[in-house]
Amino acid sequence: MISFKQLPIEAKAAVAAGVVFFSMMLSRSYLAEKLDFRTRRWLLRLQMALFANTLMLMGSLHVWRSTVTTFTRSSAASSFCFMLWKTAVFIFLALAHSSFFTLLFLVAEEPYFFSLAAYTCLGAYIILIFFLFTLGSVEQAYKFLAGRGAKAGTGNKNRTALKPVLAVVLTVVLTVVGLLNASQPPTVNSVEIPVHKLPSTMNNLKVVLLSDIHLGPTVGKTKLAMIVRMVKALKPDITVIVGDLSDAEAKIIRPAVEPLGELDSPLGTYFVTGNHEYYTSDVSNWFELLKSFNIQPLHNENVKIVSPKSTSDWFCLAGVDDIEADVLRYSGHGMDLKKALRGCSSEHAIVLLAHQPIAAKWALQERPDINLILSGHTHGGQIFPLNAGAYLLNPFFVGLYKVGQNTFVYVSPGTMYYGIPMRLGSRAEITEIILRSP
Repeated sequence: MISFKQLPIEAKAAVAAGVVFFSMMLSRSYLAEKLDFRTRRWLLRLQMALFANTLMLMGSLHVWRSTVTTFTRSSAASSFCFMLWKTAVFIFLALAHSSFFTLLFLVAEEPYFFSLAAYTCLGAYIILIFFLFTLGSVEQAYKFLAGRGAKAGTGNKNRTALKPVLAVVLTVVLTVVGLLNASQPPTVNSVEIPVHKLPSTMNNLKVVLLSDIHLGPTVGKTKLAMIVRMVKALKPDITVIVGDLSDAEAKIIRPAVEPLGELDSPLGTYFVTGNHEYYTSDVSNWFELLKSFNIQPLHNENVKIVSPKSTSDWFCLAGVDDIEADVLRYSGHGMDLKKALRGCSSEHAIVLLAHQPIAAKWALQERPDINLILSGHTHGGQIFPLNAGAYLLNPFFVGLYKVGQNTFVYVSPGTMYYGIPMRLGSRAEITEIILRSP
C-alpha cells in the first residue's frame, strides 16, 4: 500500500483539499450552532482560504513546470535574465495564493496596494491556467494526429517552448485589457419591463438596481461614492441592492459604507442579503448599519410601494434571504418565500428581490404569480474563462428573461466586482429599470 509520503505532491495537495473541504462541511453541520459568531467567522474564512490554496497548489506546480522547469536545460538557464524570470514567477504565484488571506488581514476604507496586486495576480493565474491547459490539449491532439511513430526533434522542443511563451503573452494582454475594463465606471443600462397588474398611476416608475458591489479588499469608499453619484443622477423612485454589498464585517468597513447615506430615493432604498453577507457572519450588524443610512433590509418580508399619485394604488415589493444562509445554517436566516410574500396576493403586482438566479427559479416554481424578480450573483462571469461556468451553473445568466406569460427575471451582471479588479467578457452595470403598466 502506498504511504502518504510516497504520493506525488499533486496528490498530496488533492488529499489536503479534501481534508479541508471535509472540515468545512463538519463546521457547517455540527459546529455552526456551538461556536460564537466571531470564532465561526474566522474559522469559515480560514477554511475557505486554505481550501482555495490547496486546490491552487496543483495548478501552481503546473505553472512552475511549464514556465520555469521546461527551460532549465536550455543554454539560457544559467543567465541572470532567467534568474529574474524565476523570481518573477515565484512572486506571481505567491501573490495569487495570498489573495484569499487579505480578507482576514487587509480590509480598510480604501484598498491596500498589496490586495490589488494579489487579486490581479489571481485573475492572471486563472487566465494562465486556462491557456496552458488549452494549448497543452491542442499539442496532445497534434501529436496524436501526427502519429505516434514520429521522432522527437528540434521542432518538438520548439513547440514545447512555444506553448508557455504564448500562454504568458496572452495572459498579459488579457490581464491589461481586463484591468482597464474594470477601471471604467459602470455602464448605465436602461431597461423597460412591462409589469402585469401594475397600476396605471405607477407607469414609468423608475427602479435602480445595484448588485455585487463587494466592498472589501479591492473595492472601497471611492468606488462606492462614484456609484452613489451615478445613482443620484438617475433620480430613481426606488433603489434596490440585491446582495453581496460587502465581504467584510460592518465595524471594520463602516467608513467605506458612508456614501450610501446619500441615497435619497423618494419611495425608499431596499436591500436583501447575498451569499457573501453570510460569509461575513455579521448580518445583524449590517442590517443595523444599513438602517442607520435609511436603507431598509427585506429579511423575508415585504413592503407596499404606494403610488405618489394615488394612495389606493400600490404593488408588493418583497425580499428573501440568500439561500446560502440555509447551507451555512445561519440562525434566524434562510430563504422563506411564504413569509416574504405574506399579504402579497395576485390581485396586485409582485416584485421580488432574490440574490441568486437559482432562488428566482425556485420562487417561480412555488409562486408563478410573481411578476418580476431582480437578481444578481453571476457577475456575468466577470472574467474569461469563468463566464462559461457561470452560464452553465445558473438558470438565468445575465440580462432580461421572460418566464411564462406575465413574469420577467432580470439578472444584473454586478455593479463592481468580487476581489479580482478585472472584467473580461462582462461589464459592470447600474441598471435603470422603467416599470411599464400594461
